[in-house]
This record gives sequence, structure tokens and C-alpha cells, in this order.
Amino acid sequence: MTPGAYCDGIQHIGIPTDHLENTIHFYEDLGFQVILRTCVPEKNQNVAFLQLGNLVIETYEDPVALCDGSINHIALNCLDIEKAYEAALNQKHLVLSNGIEALDFWERGVRFFIIQGPNKERIEFCQKL
Repeated sequence: MTPGAYCDGIQHIGIPTDHLENTIHFYEDLGFQVILRTCVPEKNQNVAFLQLGNLVIETYEDPVALCDGSINHIALNCLDIEKAYEAALNQKHLVLSNGIEALDFWERGVRFFIIQGPNKERIEFCQKL
């Protein structure tokens, strides 16, 4: 099986920013709504998730964010993180995360891992708990 066999589509696109409030206002002006604001305490990093229809953007503070094409990652909605991770290892994908990691996002948290694509793109497999 492939890691994608345990996913059902895109979950979000990660866009770093050097000014979170400006980014939120920009996307709100496009019709997006903030659906979650949180913080990653270990990094002292503020995060916002914004949604328009079935598109969700995760934007977060990163001081080196500004460059052409500054999309940091594409996250796939994972249905079974353990099996997807095992499949990624079996296919010998380069895992960039520290195995399966967890964050206290949403109501019950998330578990995720990140692999590197052939163009150094980051593909996140993310399962909401």
C-alpha cells in the first residue's frame, strides 16, 4: 500500500508569514473565515487556520517567510496515521519530522508526519484526533 491509500484528500496548505494579522486580514478580505487561532508554545509561534469552502490555509509566524512561492507544505487528511507512516517507511520516503509527532490543535489534537518530495516540497500526513 502507498501512504496516500490512508488519506482522503487535502486537509490544508501551510503558508508562513512574517505578520500574522496582515495575512489574516488579507484572506478575510478574500472571504476566508478564521476557524482556529492557536500557538505552538515550544516555538512561541502563533498560528491561524482560515477556511473558504473546502480550502483551509494554515498560516503561521516564521521570520524567513517572505520569498516567491512561500508555501511551506501541503497536508493530506490522513485516516490512519500509523499505517500511512509504515507505508512511507516501506517506500523509503525521506521523513523530515521526528517520526509521528503531535500538536494540541483542534479539540483533541493532531498526529502528523512530514516527508520530502522530489523537489524538496514538504508533504504532511495529518490525522485529527
